Amino acid sequence: MTADGARAFRTGVREALGVPAAVLGAGFLGYGSLAADAGYSIWMTLAATFAIWALPGQLVLMEMQAGGAAVATTVLAVSLSAVRFFPMTLTLLPLMRDGSRGRRLWQFLLAAQLVSMTTWAVAMRRFEDMDVESRWHYFLGFSAICMGSAALFALIGQLLLVALPPLARFGLALLTPLYFFVTLVGEARTRASITALACGAATALGLHAVAPGWSLLGAGFIGGTAAWLLQRRHARHD
Repeated sequence: MTADGARAFRTGVREALGVPAAVLGAGFLGYGSLAADAGYSIWMTLAATFAIWALPGQLVLMEMQAGGAAVATTVLAVSLSAVRFFPMTLTLLPLMRDGSRGRRLWQFLLAAQLVSMTTWAVAMRRFEDMDVESRWHYFLGFSAICMGSAALFALIGQLLLVALPPLARFGLALLTPLYFFVTLVGEARTRASITALACGAATALGLHAVAPGWSLLGAGFIGGTAAWLLQRRHARHD
């Protein structure tokens, strides 16, 4: 690791130790408590955290297992809940690849497993001021702290089950997507990002009134498509 790489890694660690780690910790504190209530062992809780690394997917796993769903159905449901990370990965990893110093495919595949709502939102903003080599090390440092804090607080939440009432468990679990939403709104400075947020929010609100179970998926597919078409039309006029 070069001196610049080490500096970028430390920067990622330092910035993750602030609000991101605190919000993730609070969310996974609630998850750990829910996992204990569901009868998970500590090892199962940690395995789900590291393997899935997405709080909604981990809650889906818990709910499907509690309902006695088949293994294949459970795997499919958890996988579908993670589809949202595919476009995030497609936009993030190329920024860490161009001009990289001889890194192999397996290294990028491992880095892709660290992509989450929080790491993607922060990295996309911070990468603007970094070269490719610094981006790689910053992302690793930031992601390591985020994942480590999530695992630590999930463990604490599981051990402190009796200290958290059911409403608090679910409330804490919602902090992570809320933080992601606030971050996106705060970083929406271009016409494209503002249009995408507006189309997604409008679609989600409209669908929630008629089909709540499809509102999130519809917001991404319908709202995202609408935003793309509007941006394409605007580009033609320019």
